[in-house]
Amino acid sequence: MSWKALETNQPHVAKMIVNSIRKGRVAHAYLFEGQKGTGKKEAALLFAKRLFCLTNVHDEPCETCVNCRRIQSGNHPDVHLVVPDGNSIKKQQIEQLQEEFTKTAVESNRKLYIIEHADQMTVQAANSLLKFLEEPSAKTVAILLTEQLHRILPTIVSRCQVISFHTLPTEQIYAYLQQQGVPRELAILAARLTNNVQEAFQLSQDDWFAQARKIVIQLYEALNKQYVQALLVIQQHWLSHFTNKEQMSMGLDLLLYLYKDLLYVLLGEEQQIAYDDCINEFRRSRFLYSEKQIAQHMKAILQAKARLHTNMNPQLLMEQLVLQLREGSAFV
Repeated sequence: MSWKALETNQPHVAKMIVNSIRKGRVAHAYLFEGQKGTGKKEAALLFAKRLFCLTNVHDEPCETCVNCRRIQSGNHPDVHLVVPDGNSIKKQQIEQLQEEFTKTAVESNRKLYIIEHADQMTVQAANSLLKFLEEPSAKTVAILLTEQLHRILPTIVSRCQVISFHTLPTEQIYAYLQQQGVPRELAILAARLTNNVQEAFQLSQDDWFAQARKIVIQLYEALNKQYVQALLVIQQHWLSHFTNKEQMSMGLDLLLYLYKDLLYVLLGEEQQIAYDDCINEFRRSRFLYSEKQIAQHMKAILQAKARLHTNMNPQLLMEQLVLQLREGSAFV
C-alpha cells in the first residue's frame, strides 16, 4: 500500500498519522482494528516509515531512503514485528520483545513494534504485554493489529488509541481491477467476494475462479431445465472442482450472487447485477419465480454454507440443495 492509497482507502488513518507526528503527539500505543483486507498491517508499516523516514516530503514517507526501504523489507533494527507462533502469540515472544526494548535504539531515538493478530495472544502473553503498556517509554510506540477487537483484554484496549479501519467499497475494488485489465465479468464478482484489493486481484487472475463461475452458471441453467441435469452438473463438474470446504463455500457464494441477480431483475434493478452476461437468461427465467421463492432459495444456499462446517457429505449436501432449489418453481 502506498501513502496515496492509504489516503484514498483510509483517509482518517492517514490524517491521524500526519497530525500526531506533526504535532508531536504520537501515542505510546495504538490498536488498529478492522476486517481482514482493510490494510491494517500496511498502514502500520507506513506509520513506521513516516516516523523513521529521513527525507519525508509533504508529511509522506519518501519510500526511497534507507530507513523506508529497511522497514519495508523487515530489516530495520528499531522496528520489530511480532506474529503468532503457530496458533498463538506466546508469553516468551512478549518477554523477548520487552528485553529487546530495554536496549538503546540502534540508529534512532525511537523504537516501534507491531503485534499482528494481537487477539491471538495467550492469557500469559496478554498479561505480560499489559505490564509493558503500563510502563511506556517516551520513545517507544506499539501498534497492535486485530480483526476481533472483542477478544482483546479491555485493560489493553483502554491503554491504546483505537483506530478503526473501514471495509473498502465494492465499487472501489472493482475500479482498481478494471484498471488492471481484469475482464468485467471476473472483476465484479471478485470485488464482491472480498474487501481486500490484492486478494480480489489474485482471485481474478486464477483460472480456477473463472472456471468456478462457469460451473455455477451451468448449474443454474440446468436447474431451470431438469432435476437430473442439475444432478449431473453436481456429479460431473461441481464436486471435482470445489474440492474442499473453502472452495465449496466460495462456490455457494457465487451461486448466492446469481440468485440475488435474478431478484434484481425481478425488481427492475438490472444495473445492480453481477452476472450481466447472463441477463437474457435471467429475463427468461424470471417468470418461473416469485420474490418469495427467490428469497427461499437464497436462504437454502446460506443454510448449505452453514452445514459445510459439519461432517455432512459434500455430495449429499449439494444434492439436497439442488432438490430445494427445484421445489416450488414453475418449471416447464
